[in-house]
Amino acid sequence: MRRREFITLFGGAAATWPLAARAQQAGKLPTIGFLGSNALTWTAWTAAFVERLGALGWVEGRTIVIDYRWSEGRPERVAEVAAEFVRLKVDAIVTDAIAVPALKQATAVIPIVFALALDPVGNGLVATLAADRGGNVTGLSLQQTDLAGKRLELLREVVPRLRRLAIIANVGYPAAALEMGEVQAAGRTLGIVVAPLEIRRAEDIARAFEALKAQADALYVVGDPLVGTNRTRIMTFALTARLPTIFNTRDHVQAGGLMSYGPNFPAQFRRVADFVDAILRGTKPGDIPVEQPTHFELVINLTTAKALGLTVPDKLLALADEVIE
Repeated sequence: MRRREFITLFGGAAATWPLAARAQQAGKLPTIGFLGSNALTWTAWTAAFVERLGALGWVEGRTIVIDYRWSEGRPERVAEVAAEFVRLKVDAIVTDAIAVPALKQATAVIPIVFALALDPVGNGLVATLAADRGGNVTGLSLQQTDLAGKRLELLREVVPRLRRLAIIANVGYPAAALEMGEVQAAGRTLGIVVAPLEIRRAEDIARAFEALKAQADALYVVGDPLVGTNRTRIMTFALTARLPTIFNTRDHVQAGGLMSYGPNFPAQFRRVADFVDAILRGTKPGDIPVEQPTHFELVINLTTAKALGLTVPDKLLALADEVIE
């Protein structure tokens, strides 16, 4: 598809409405299956998605139905929801990367749009970031080279003594394990010793911090559904150990973390709404290339910095997209 044709379809001005028309003729509204890790973590992202859909003419409960399901970090729940969405014959499914393999196994027909994927090609979600002709999956990638190194550099601006970095990650989640490896590689380049804290379930979190015994200068937290569900617990352990923390999303910083650097997740979900709009208006998911983020935001919690006795340099504050006080 040529670029001009793709933009026209996305704008919707000249688009057809085959899915919406079929649904209305059958006496029901178009239905989106929405599968996230948990309602609490996804609140702002869900709101951004619904708001953008509304701006595009899809008003929840009036012109479209959204069926929400939450996996709570349980892989078996993802498979259950996948089967349920197939039975319901939803018109499209919105999810994150971790659920895509189960959804692809359940259906090769229903369009699947993912919002958060670290390495969609490497993890087999799509064959290519370009239009994947004939495929039923597309979405937005979080992939960007050297993000881990950039986070360590930013953290060292606030913690100049940074020599030993702990990193906690759910190694049962492929994208998290990949990010942990990138952090370890970046640490070697920057002369920082990286101490991994591997978890696979909520019960592992307390043991991981006990094993650390606060022998670190800071903590890097790799986000995933398990970490998101147990965010408060991880934050409490980190603050008790007086560990400065860095994350990849702003919501952790708003909840008390020190800083984050990464894509704007609400913006990702607003863009997903554009993808869904295009699909409902007739564009095939295989004709929509996977997009990569173009802007990364820095968020700093000054209240947490002061509680930890840290001074954030003025030059870093000037670079921040948001400063929480």
